[in-house]
Amino acid sequence: MPSTIAPASASTSKPTILVHFVRNGPSYLPEIEAYMDFITAHGQQALVHDSSASVPVNAQVVWWMCGRVSLAQARRLKHAFHIHEYASASAPPHAWLKDLVKHWTQPKPHYRIFQNGWVRERMGFNDGVPYTLRDMGVAHAFFDAPARIPPKEFDFVYLGEMTRLLPFLPLLQAIHQAGRTLLLVGDVPDALRAQLPASVSCTSRVAYADVPAQLRRARFGLNLVSNITPYNQQTSTKLLEYCAVGLPVVSNDYAWVRYFAAHYQGNLHVLHDDPRTWPHSLGDALEAYPYVVPDVRALAWPKLLSALPIWQHLHIA
Repeated sequence: MPSTIAPASASTSKPTILVHFVRNGPSYLPEIEAYMDFITAHGQQALVHDSSASVPVNAQVVWWMCGRVSLAQARRLKHAFHIHEYASASAPPHAWLKDLVKHWTQPKPHYRIFQNGWVRERMGFNDGVPYTLRDMGVAHAFFDAPARIPPKEFDFVYLGEMTRLLPFLPLLQAIHQAGRTLLLVGDVPDALRAQLPASVSCTSRVAYADVPAQLRRARFGLNLVSNITPYNQQTSTKLLEYCAVGLPVVSNDYAWVRYFAAHYQGNLHVLHDDPRTWPHSLGDALEAYPYVVPDVRALAWPKLLSALPIWQHLHIA
């Protein structure tokens, strides 16, 4: 298997490198679109595959969004340069066991990318394969200020995987009891919708390009992440997007959110785990809290991706 990609000829005008991204599942992966924009902006090509079976045998670069990587497919594509990206560790149930299985059974790639140092340590690879860390980024649309600031229709907005809100139903009830309103941006499953307070509104599915405008309908971004591994150690993309559109953030308390606030010098309204504190936190304290919205412009996708050393290996940038 090759250890690098041959550089493009200076006399060749057409793209000479085609990167094949393998999704390995239905997960929402905005980084794939960012990668494709970056690659095509540098005169190369990229394709996305739902399954590795559709990757041609003569592929130059196969970029796996792990997931499990098929050993049989890796052998079939043995002439390609293989990249394994771990945008997150495995999700419950049996998360630790799933990651252990990946550690021992994944075929060895030429390069690895991890979301952060915790994910790298969690996966436990120590085989000399070069790697880099790549945090989540933010699309430019979230930074673009609208020509007219819309009136604030809601107190809170929540963006993200709605099934993960089920453990937070007591907090949603506390928001309602405090006389606050909440907008949920995205598909809401019936099991959750049936239990929502009357003060909660839902948009249903929204095109990604329309998400910034939906976020700006509210006064505060609501970041709710279960305080369990791996969620409490990984980047909250919705929180980055709240900050990018300028929303002050109210969040539950967990390890990553405290790291983020310290690292980006922000002041987020972090709620205590004790429900007895919520009436005050969501009442008078909500207005009086000294919010500081972190500056996340360094996490705009083009800036974030341009710093990755993988492009030197691929001779793309």
